Amino acid sequence: QVQLVESGGGLVQAGGSLRLSCAASGLTFSRYCMGWFRQAPGKEREFVAAISRSGGTYYTDSVKGRFTISRDNAKITVFLQMNSLKAEDTAVYSCAASGYYYTDSPLKYDYWGQGTQVTVSS
Repeated sequence: QVQLVESGGGLVQAGGSLRLSCAASGLTFSRYCMGWFRQAPGKEREFVAAISRSGGTYYTDSVKGRFTISRDNAKITVFLQMNSLKAEDTAVYSCAASGYYYTDSPLKYDYWGQGTQVTVSS
């Protein structure tokens, strides 16, 4: 049974930082592209970042230069370091695993975590 469990969310002031973690189990982690998505109230789920199984990284334009995705295959964990947070970053952040080399489409992700709330106060 595949499980993805996010942690690290919380309340932070604008300009602050948070580090999200997503611990995986039940899958051959190193073979999956891992992605982070977010969903704000009343909005559609949005791609944030992804890291391929070879370590290539991809970001949506609004977080480039502020967010960094990384993975530790030995710890079976993917991270999202979020710096210079803005009020518009407020959302539930979810990690996901895809069998594709890389994709930003949520439809191509096979497994999802339940999400962690990030709230940025202005």
